[in-house]
Amino acid sequence: MSGNRKKKALVLGALLASALALGGCSTSIADLPLAGTPADAPERAKEAGGYLPVHDLPPDRAEPELPPAERAKIAADLVAARDRQASAAAAKDAAAK
Repeated sequence: MSGNRKKKALVLGALLASALALGGCSTSIADLPLAGTPADAPERAKEAGGYLPVHDLPPDRAEPELPPAERAKIAADLVAARDRQASAAAAKDAAAK
């Protein structure tokens, strides 16, 4: 085996060993003493939580829903803006040719 092949095999072996060693770490990066967590971060739960709270509903909104007439006006404004942009882009493409 040539010296170059031995060197490649050693490097590959070292990479494989370090990947296996790092893959087996049970602590997360945030738990390391050097990285740590921000001072205003909430405490971590000691044990992993169960299921997500899918039945918890958000609180009701303080402001009322938009009336249908106002929603229709906003939708019409958005359609008009889209059409203006499309026609401006088409004019720009036509001028470029």
